[in-house]
Amino acid sequence: MTAVNAERDSARQEVPEQLRSDVKLLGEMLGTILAESGGADLLEDVEKLRHAVIGAREGTVEGEEITRLVGAWPLERAKQVARAFTVYFHLANLAEEHQRMRALRERDDAANPPSESLAAAVRAVREEGGGEETLENLLEGMEFHPVFTAHPTEARRRAVSTSILRISAQLEAWHDAHEGSSAAAEAHRRLLEEVDLLWRTSQLRYTKLDPLDEVRTALAAFDETIFSVVPQVYRSLDAAVDPEGTGTRPPRVLPFVRYGSWIGGDRDGNPFVTHEVTREAMTIQSEHVLRGLESACDRVARTLTAYSNLTPADKALHEAIATAKAGHPGLMAEIGSRSPNEPHRQLLMLATARLRATRERDADLAYPDVDAFLADLRTVQNSLAEAGAVRQAYGQLQHLVWQAETFGFHLAELEIRQHSEVHAAALAELRAGERPSERTEEVLATIRVISWIQERFGVDACRRYIVSFTRSAEDISAVHELASYALPEDRRPVLDVIPLFETGADLEASPHVLGGMLDLPQVQRRLEETGHRLEVMLGYSDSAKDVGPVSATLRLYDAQARLSEWARGNGIRLTLFHGRGGSLGRGGGPASRALLAQAPGSVDGRFKVTEQGEVIFARYGQDAIARRHIEQVGHAVLLASTDRVQERERSAEQEFRPYADTIAAAAQETYLDLIGTEDFAVWFSQVSPLEELGELRLGSRPSRRSAAKGLDDLRAIPWVFAWTQTRVNLPGWFGLGTGLAAVQDVSLLQRAYREWPMFASLLDNAEMSLAKTDRTVAERYLALGGRPELTEKVLAEYDLTRDLVLRVTGHGRLLENRAVLSRAVDLRNPYVDALSHLQLRALEALRGEEADSLSEQDQQHLERLLLLSVNGVAAGLQNTG
Repeated sequence: MTAVNAERDSARQEVPEQLRSDVKLLGEMLGTILAESGGADLLEDVEKLRHAVIGAREGTVEGEEITRLVGAWPLERAKQVARAFTVYFHLANLAEEHQRMRALRERDDAANPPSESLAAAVRAVREEGGGEETLENLLEGMEFHPVFTAHPTEARRRAVSTSILRISAQLEAWHDAHEGSSAAAEAHRRLLEEVDLLWRTSQLRYTKLDPLDEVRTALAAFDETIFSVVPQVYRSLDAAVDPEGTGTRPPRVLPFVRYGSWIGGDRDGNPFVTHEVTREAMTIQSEHVLRGLESACDRVARTLTAYSNLTPADKALHEAIATAKAGHPGLMAEIGSRSPNEPHRQLLMLATARLRATRERDADLAYPDVDAFLADLRTVQNSLAEAGAVRQAYGQLQHLVWQAETFGFHLAELEIRQHSEVHAAALAELRAGERPSERTEEVLATIRVISWIQERFGVDACRRYIVSFTRSAEDISAVHELASYALPEDRRPVLDVIPLFETGADLEASPHVLGGMLDLPQVQRRLEETGHRLEVMLGYSDSAKDVGPVSATLRLYDAQARLSEWARGNGIRLTLFHGRGGSLGRGGGPASRALLAQAPGSVDGRFKVTEQGEVIFARYGQDAIARRHIEQVGHAVLLASTDRVQERERSAEQEFRPYADTIAAAAQETYLDLIGTEDFAVWFSQVSPLEELGELRLGSRPSRRSAAKGLDDLRAIPWVFAWTQTRVNLPGWFGLGTGLAAVQDVSLLQRAYREWPMFASLLDNAEMSLAKTDRTVAERYLALGGRPELTEKVLAEYDLTRDLVLRVTGHGRLLENRAVLSRAVDLRNPYVDALSHLQLRALEALRGEEADSLSEQDQQHLERLLLLSVNGVAAGLQNTG
């Protein structure tokens, strides 16, 4: 038995029985649908390819046999087979998601909280991290600030995602129904119906998304999970702090989750995000959150039937109702007739009506802001508590209070981002007295829209303005100067202008830039107003593309350390905003593990991070998984802020840092040597579907910053996405092997892996990326470029990196210590191979010598086959950009 075969057999044996059953059920249903839709011969062809790719992994089938099989099919049949494997992956992903939810339920034990939960963090801080006083201080300042972005990393259409959610609901119904019952039979029928519809739904978009489509897509996560899950997380933390008292006393924790969004606000390189889009994006967000609050308030009001004789209202509540009767006699008469002698319920029913009026812009009844709504909720809450109804005061009503505190009337703070060069060009025109160009007018109009949003929804709805490629304090000052051109002083918006450092050189210069910012009067004024809070954004994507994954990791670590030291020296409360992607080549990987590997002092109870594309759907598609994600990050934020964890990181860094520098220098040299090869960009576009990715219409944003064709202008997302499709995953590991070899002391590296969290995180992420790499398939892609010396360079570095990562980690195989992930990768790889073979057929025809002689129809079929396979590989690997 080959090693690969043994690994796959082991993975198969480790599959939980329920997961195996779900995959089998859904797979058989798909087979039924394929036979019904395309005939028995379609199902037969799919099965032939399935058995062939498994056989190739087991060493019983040669790759050439699979190439001949795939090449013999008409292009229409090849597209059908690609679509079948893509749909299979959507179903397999869904089955694994349900298994995760089952595992979470099984581990939910209040007495023995699961690892990486808030309860576990509270226990650890109390027992090892400084005791009760330290815990209270950490909880008081704790903040998790996820920011949704519209970067095009979600390959699925929204129609496909919603179809998957419907299948998920029916699978849950099938599990809940008694075997043999009519309910089980109906759930089975509905499952088949929904799988059939998923098969019939186009996997590809026919029209390009516009920014408002992206806003609505992201807000589906808010509607489905986030709004209801966030108060559950707060309750979990409150119960961990005081399990006996939660629900019968004022909460001992403050809301610590604050959502942000770039969707409709990020105009860096995206000409389709205009000031009109920004205005409409905030209007849509407000509509969603006001509907959510209205529904939640109505639900609490309907259930709060506390009779006045048993639960008398206090003076403040009586006064609030009297004031409402004077201002809105008709409405209050109607409410009073529906809820006689139920004063607490009456005020909540009035609050529901006022939320509706706020949404419908009825000025006579609308709330002026969320604080007025919260004042009504607290009036009800305080009266209930005074009457002794503490369980009513601090139960579901408290959840509504938490939701209002977290989301306000704007849902998520809309952040603006623009490139520093755009500001410089606009200022040059305005200072010279020239007639402003269309682009300059748009910059000024954006600032005016920020002012409008603040007047309508409050300052916190939109005050952060991020400057891409910040090189100096002048880039920050430019935004404030532009505001002076846009509006008179008394109408200018409150602006927190945030520098974004992306390249290696910019990261190194960042403390100097911040020092210059402190001299700006606008920054000084905001520091006084905010308690000396300042935010800095670090870009992971371009830094990794710029210098390679290893050197970028060290540079980001150093930047965090220098910035934290600078902040302490200047009395600044610094928040580092991590511009991480979903993929490992863009700073991805488990956020909680990354947090515990940050530079000492850089977290300090606050963590802000981008969440984008497929990451949003993966983390917020289901309640249980969304809750687990927020708890994991909260757990890491608490622990990473303790002296014990920081001292461990500091001590290990002092010992092992010289060796890390050696690794980074050697890794960067070999990385730059590769991408600096003459015509490397041309070769890359030949060996990957890079040029075709734009046709997937993943998002509204162009994949390039300009019309140039070099790597410099190529965005990091398509760079990573294209490498993922080739099964090389180069941005996640290239150069690491050469770097590790430069140290020449494996035992020392093994100790660094055990003792230094940052180094362990670096290797663990690389190991994950290597596990999703397939050398045999990758070699075929690389051969398309016709440059054997580059193929050899990439594969030699892969072999070296894989060997040394295994030796340093002590693992017998990749992901040996990550059983669940390892199992998923091993079982998926053959089916991803099937899609790769189909993609290679298309690429070889489109890149080959006879490409120019293809008929227009064949060209279209090949391009569509290519895009279908791209979509399927993304689903199979669960990674895009």
